[in-house]
Amino acid sequence: MARVVVNVMPKAEILDPQGKAVIQALGRIGVSGVMDVRQGKRFEIEVDETVTQEQLDHIASTLLANTVIEDYTIEVTQ
Repeated sequence: MARVVVNVMPKAEILDPQGKAVIQALGRIGVSGVMDVRQGKRFEIEVDETVTQEQLDHIASTLLANTVIEDYTIEVTQ
């Protein structure tokens, strides 16, 4: 069995209102020096040895990420 981590982030050219809200909140709590925040999603999936990289890519691209506005990475760990 392996653990798969899929990280989904907004594409660089897409506005990230949640990230901007975090930047504003940091200022309100007295934190300075943070230049940018991008908010994304992390999925942890347990799979057995029958699941292929191609299937993982299909899962990420069709179910977990909106590939029009989001990029994703897949990390497989043991």
